[in-house]
Amino acid sequence: MPDVMRVLELAREGDVKFVSLWFTDVLGSLKSLTIGVDGLAAAFREGRGFDGSSIEGFARIDESDMVAMPDARTFSLLPWRNHGSAPMAKLFCNIHKPNGELSTTDPRGVLRRSLDKAADMGFDYMVGPELEYFYFKNSTLPLEGLDDGGYFDNTPPDVAAALRQETVLALEAMGLDIDYTHHEVAPSQHEIDMHYKDAMTMADAVMIVRLVTKEIAIRNGYYATFMPKPLASVNGSGMHCHQSLWKDGQNAFFSEDDPDHLSEIGRKFLAGLLRHAREITVVTNQWVNSYKRLIPGYEAPVYVSWAKINRSDLVRIPSYREGVPGSVRMEYRAPDPACNPYLTFAVMLCAGLTGIENDYELPPATTANVYRMTPKERDDCGIDTLPGSLREAVAIAEESQMLRDALGPDMFEVLIENKKIEWDRYRAQVTSWELDTYLPIL
Repeated sequence: MPDVMRVLELAREGDVKFVSLWFTDVLGSLKSLTIGVDGLAAAFREGRGFDGSSIEGFARIDESDMVAMPDARTFSLLPWRNHGSAPMAKLFCNIHKPNGELSTTDPRGVLRRSLDKAADMGFDYMVGPELEYFYFKNSTLPLEGLDDGGYFDNTPPDVAAALRQETVLALEAMGLDIDYTHHEVAPSQHEIDMHYKDAMTMADAVMIVRLVTKEIAIRNGYYATFMPKPLASVNGSGMHCHQSLWKDGQNAFFSEDDPDHLSEIGRKFLAGLLRHAREITVVTNQWVNSYKRLIPGYEAPVYVSWAKINRSDLVRIPSYREGVPGSVRMEYRAPDPACNPYLTFAVMLCAGLTGIENDYELPPATTANVYRMTPKERDDCGIDTLPGSLREAVAIAEESQMLRDALGPDMFEVLIENKKIEWDRYRAQVTSWELDTYLPIL
């Protein structure tokens, strides 16, 4: 990774005139401030101050000053220019208080604390997310897609495929490692899969993918959205997260002797994910709209269960590739691509580590299709249900000490307060469905 002097050299070589300093608020919205390249060296030494009280979740009015400190390892050129302007670059930042202390409500800092906990236990945390999203002709209603394709379809002329290819080229120019892209199940729904990386690198990458995907679409006259459920009648968009722990360069989830090749560490980690799944859903699925995706019949997980192959379960253990220990991992299928990736990776990791710390016992894998089981059959198997609404998710989260510890008390309180406000605003609305259903008869 480049140090500060190397970044300054790269900026000169690229004829960079401006550098955008990036960070996220509690909801995972990308924020930025732009400096001239001549101020870059000073920014590395001193940071750049901003009004934290204007950023969701950062600070109260009486402690508003915050400082963005660039992370030299995240430098890259932006692969476009605006109206013939000079080349620009970006750097992700860690957020500090003016006294030098790390902010307790910086999402990047929350993830760093979780990664430090894993490191203290001897583990590195690796993640590989799959981001699904939709292309539309524009953002006005009614929404109109660009194609009628289905899973893995490639029917020319495919405008969306060209958009995906242009997006991948831009992402690779920014240093991202993309495994592949493809058409998803719903019409005009697509997916970008990133190569397994450490969680901090991957959280930064998720932010880049969302920005670049939307930017390329807009520059071509279209609109891309990572909204979990923009269309009622088709599948929503998820962000399935493949994950594993590594120790001393070896996959800690792998066991040569276990029939499933899943080690005791892996089994306890998985048990932690399952036991705390309902508590972390307010983070992995943070929007009112997120729960329109988490319903039966649209290939999204609803029940807290795990399986070796079955894709209807919350956690899937992909098939082991013979002779490749690194292929052993677990796919957590609840998150959607509109989540805050820093907080999502942090709470998934902490849930799993809690299972290891407390020797949780993993329940048996589900062999039947959980959607086709009766409520009694699910109860007999001890299969719980994910929250059905943001309100329910908040209520469950409020009682979770694990989640409070994972996020830290300040971030926990800010997130819960924000989500309660969102729910209150939502429930005050009168929807078109209500008018269509009730107005003619009431």
